[in-house]
Amino acid sequence: MEPAAPITQRHIVRISHPPLPSSPPSAGAAHVPITSKRPGKLAETVFRAACATAVFVPLLVLAWLIGDVVATGLGRIDWSFFSNTDSMRPGRAGILPPLVGTLWLMILTSVISLPLGVGAAVYLEEYGKRSRIAGVIEVAIANLAGVPSVIYGLLGLALFVRAFGLGEVVIAGALTLSLLVLPVVIVSAREALRTVPDSLREAALGLGATRWQMVRKVVLPQALPGILTGAILATSRAIGETAPLVVVGAATFMTGIPDGIDSDFTALPMQVYVWTANAKHEYMVNAAAAIIVLMTTLLILNSAAIMLRNRYQRRI
Repeated sequence: MEPAAPITQRHIVRISHPPLPSSPPSAGAAHVPITSKRPGKLAETVFRAACATAVFVPLLVLAWLIGDVVATGLGRIDWSFFSNTDSMRPGRAGILPPLVGTLWLMILTSVISLPLGVGAAVYLEEYGKRSRIAGVIEVAIANLAGVPSVIYGLLGLALFVRAFGLGEVVIAGALTLSLLVLPVVIVSAREALRTVPDSLREAALGLGATRWQMVRKVVLPQALPGILTGAILATSRAIGETAPLVVVGAATFMTGIPDGIDSDFTALPMQVYVWTANAKHEYMVNAAAAIIVLMTTLLILNSAAIMLRNRYQRRI
């Protein structure tokens, strides 16, 4: 048998199909124009403008309020305003007792709420994820996060002031504020623990570490910046609360300085509340000056906590 001849280009026959006849448009069909994208762009522009307005209008109002407070009370701030106690004469009144009381409350609240909040977060994330107790605690935290602050004041009055017999003292106010900020600390600490990769946990356990060693030496150092951020938010909320302190029994007029956890106390928000309730213009000036001090104290605390958080981030 002879081998087949190779196929060359001249043997290839190209078959061209005639174009299909286009169907004529029906008589009832209407011509549909192509819609432009201009309405969509207009809606997007309007939405962006609404979002920008929602951001900048509150900021402008806040800037106006802060500017008015600073313009009203800045001239009242001097050394005597920090060193004097409250007085019936507005020009001689000072904020020494509420300033010391605020520092007492912040220190005690941090010491009480941070270990409890971080411990609860570690238990929920590392030990009791599927237990019934963890489920009950999670439901309780979710409910406590939405409770008004005055309810915490009533709880502190009934539990710490009366049931435990502590009285209207510094430690009762600190315990009440600790209950107030505890949900914030727990939630933020849990979110910080969730950011730690599971591979680090598995590596630590694979090298023979116990679960507690893994949590203490691997997980907590990695999550510490986020935990400190939660502490900042919790402290920021506690320092400006007035309603719980009013219910617990913070003093409205105090000439002494708190010298221990069992002393009578007042705080800067409480002092601002008392001065703004007075009709005299001089007390309004004192209230504006106290607000400036309160905001400055808050900024100092937040700055210190942020510096501490950044330091731990660099070490990690």
